[in-house]
Amino acid sequence: MVSSDRSVPDSNILGGWYKSRHSGGNQGECLEVARGYAGVPVRDSKATNGPALVFSVPGWSTFVDAVKDGHFPG
Repeated sequence: MVSSDRSVPDSNILGGWYKSRHSGGNQGECLEVARGYAGVPVRDSKATNGPALVFSVPGWSTFVDAVKDGHFPG
């Protein structure tokens, strides 16, 4: 399912996708995350049959914390 480079070529093979409640509007910058896997699959919500990147749980948590702390200005 997950290749050695931590990606899934067709994210439709995974289930449990959801968008953050903070996503919305027409900015087109939404991600979806899938629940229930050892890693954290993430895909572009506009390309649901495209690839997904799979992050480690600690890596994803670090990224989310950095976004919340404003380390990535918008």
